[in-house]
Amino acid sequence: MIDPTNQTIMFLRALLGGRIAHARRSQPRRSQRGASAVEWVLISALLIGIAIAVGAIILAKLTGKANDLDLG
Repeated sequence: MIDPTNQTIMFLRALLGGRIAHARRSQPRRSQRGASAVEWVLISALLIGIAIAVGAIILAKLTGKANDLDLG
């Protein structure tokens, strides 16, 4: 009789081996991967800049409204 844990391990090894082989076949060439990384860095920097700008605008508006409150 075959040990069920051994069958599970064999199945997982085959599954992961197939996924790794598929990922290696579908990867772009090395020169294209570098360009993709640069694009992701630029997109991320742009989104971070927009988030900081929006946060600064909201902070300025909230601070202005808070200063306009008459508490006395």
